[in-house]
This record gives sequence, structure tokens and C-alpha cells, in this order.
Amino acid sequence: MTSELVPGGNVALPLDLVRLRVAGDFDVSALVTGADGKVGSDADFVFYNQAQAPGVRLSGDTLAVEPGRLRGGACRVTVVVSAAVPGTPLGRLPAPRLEVTDGAGRTVARFAPPHTGPETVLLLAELYVRPGTGWKLRAIGQGYADGLAGLARDFGVRVTDDGGPTAAAAPDARGRSARPGMTGTRAPRLAEGSADDFLHLVNAARAQAGSPSVALDPRLVLAARSHARAMADAGRLGGEGRDGVSVHQRITGAGYAYVTVGEHLVSGPRTPAEFVDYCLESARSRRTVLDPAFRHAALAHADGGDRYWTALWAAPLTPDALSGTAAEVVALTNAERGRAGLPPLAVDPLLTAAAQAHCADMVARDFYDHTCPDGSQPWDRARAAGSRRRTIGENIACGQRSPAEVVDGWMHSPGHRANILKREFGHIGVGFAGGGRAAVYWAQLFGG
Repeated sequence: MTSELVPGGNVALPLDLVRLRVAGDFDVSALVTGADGKVGSDADFVFYNQAQAPGVRLSGDTLAVEPGRLRGGACRVTVVVSAAVPGTPLGRLPAPRLEVTDGAGRTVARFAPPHTGPETVLLLAELYVRPGTGWKLRAIGQGYADGLAGLARDFGVRVTDDGGPTAAAAPDARGRSARPGMTGTRAPRLAEGSADDFLHLVNAARAQAGSPSVALDPRLVLAARSHARAMADAGRLGGEGRDGVSVHQRITGAGYAYVTVGEHLVSGPRTPAEFVDYCLESARSRRTVLDPAFRHAALAHADGGDRYWTALWAAPLTPDALSGTAAEVVALTNAERGRAGLPPLAVDPLLTAAAQAHCADMVARDFYDHTCPDGSQPWDRARAAGSRRRTIGENIACGQRSPAEVVDGWMHSPGHRANILKREFGHIGVGFAGGGRAAVYWAQLFGG
């Protein structure tokens, strides 16, 4: 069965061979990265002048990927398209269409991203694997304005484009230089060389507070740049740009799955130092900068009458982080039941699966309700997961940043509190998903 993907949608992939084809006036490229989101060397960048890396081969308009043959430590392959004529805005061309086939030529998935505008590069999709799971493909469809060289820099590839003397190179049939000047590796870079300043200032403050250092993540950089540009285009600060896309959707669309996330949306400061000083001034924004839970960060700005900044802070979603978050919600819920003289709820794997699926569905289909767009209700989802509990109840929430915050909110809402303290319930499943307009989505599914 062929999956027609939308941005953020994913599909399981075969383990042996996958071919990804983008027909038309486009160049296809790929970046092979590890868990830190960075290339291991410039050999991990596959493009028209370097058409092969371990497990990845480019032939014309088609990338062939063999997950089992990727270099050690690789867990992600990001698929990128740009115009065949360098510098051409993708908005002037028909939208690219991705077709994914297996080794036998059977179509696995298709993806037609939303039409782009002035961007010259599009992050089209990514192949990824997480511990304990098989390889999947996620549709992205995120425009990138800094060109292929800028994209490569943000993934850790050194690009020698400083205007120094270089040997002349004959153009190929499409007028492209036969040597793009990409050598070695380095840390990803923000515009105007600001990444080092930003990280130095932030990590110095975190060290004084006893918090671990954060590292720059290229996916967060992409999301930050996209959102800063959207705010500049709209001429105002906001969680959503004029395009209607939230900063959290941009993070998810860039391929970063998180267990917790924070953001600073600020206008006015002219330098990273001024920005960091501003964020450290108030207690609330300072807490975000110093939060020990965060492991990655990014900073970007765009000018549009004023200078608009987006800073992102995140901790990646891992199986341990997901199970730990759910366990904390259960523990806090049972503590409330204990204070009311009620027995604790036992974790039910089937209810857990249904709750987790509902959270992921709310993110993927951009809704927030007990009733899904297809009309299914909590008891339908429990039954579909295999549960045979006679009585089903559900609490959902969105926007809360921690288990303590979400359980406290439920306990201050009469209907949600009634579910938590219902004597007839003996089992619980907890779901959690980051992304979507509201940053995080939560669900408790109760059974009796």
C-alpha cells in the first residue's frame, strides 16, 4: 500500500534498499548524520559532484539508500532538493514530487510538499532510525533560504566560500562548478559568525547555575531561521508567522523530536550578546536559558524593519525520556489518588499505546479534541489497541511543559479531576507528543 505523506507524516521503510526519486529541474542531495545531527566528515555530503558515500548513491534524479551499509554511527539521512540552475528560487518551479520505492521497484510512499517561495533549497524528507525501531521516512517540506552551501555549513560541512583565490573549474552540463569548495568539517555556523558568541555566553551562565552545557543542533537552527524570517515578514513577534505555522511545528518539521522545548521570541537586540543579556534579565526567561533539562539550542535572527530573534532550547525525545515522562505522570496521578484515600492505578500497556497514538495523531493532523477527525472516541481507540476494559475515561491537555504542570492543571479542572479520582478506574495509560501548534500534547486513558 502506498502512503501519500503530508509534512510531518512518516512511514516504515524496508531494511535492504530504498530509492528516492525527484524528477524535474532539481538537484538531489543527501546529508548523512549521527545522533548529534552533524556529518562525520565532508564525505557524508552526497551531491552532484560527490555522488557516493557508504550506503548512499546518487544517480541522476535518484538517491539509493541502503541503511545497513551506512557508516558507523549514522542514524539519519536528510534528503535535500535545489534548483538545477543555481540560485533559482524554488517558487519559480513546479513543486518537487518525491517517489519512494523499495528494491523490487514497488512504490512505498509519495510526498508533494507545499509550494515554496523565494527559498533556493528545500529539506524534502529524512530517513531516520531510533533505538529499538526500524528505519522510517519522515516528510519535511521545509524551505531553506541560505542555499546549499549554507545548509551544508549548518550540518557541519566546511565550505570554503570566503572569496579567496581558487582554481578555475569547468562548469558541467547544467552550468554548475565542478568543485563547490567543500572541505573538512567544523561545527555548524549561524549567520555573521554568531554561534560561538551565543554558545559561549549561554554556557557560561549555565555553568554558574550548575546546568550542563548545550550544543548547537542544525535542525533547531533551521527551525529558528525559518521562524525568525516568518516573524520579520509579518512585522510582529508571535508563536505563529504569517504563514500560520507555529514555531513548534517548524521544530518538528525540521526533524527534531523533543521531550521538552523552550523558546525566546524577541525583537530589538542587535547582537547575540545583547540578546542573551535581555533573556537573562527577567526571572521567567532566565529560567529557560538555565533549565538543566535542555541539551540543544539554536539562535537566529531576521531583519524586517526591526530585528527579530528566535532562540530554541530542547531536549531530544528518546525511549527513556518518553517512558520517564509517562512514569512521572502516573506517579503524580497516583499521589493525588493516595491523598484522596484511593488505591493507585496500574499501568496498562494497551491503554498506554492508545494514549500515545492519540497524542501523535493530534500533532500529525493538527487538532485538539477527544473526538478524532474520523469520529473515533476514546473507547474506540482503546478497543482498537486491544483493550477490553469495560469503562474508559480520558484526560487530554496541551501546552504544559512538565508532568507536574499538566497533572496540576488537570487537578484544578473539575471534569479532569473527577477522572483522576474515580474509584471505578484501576488502570491507566499515558501518552505524550511534542510538536504541533501547542508545543506538547498529553493524554491519560483510564480503564475500569
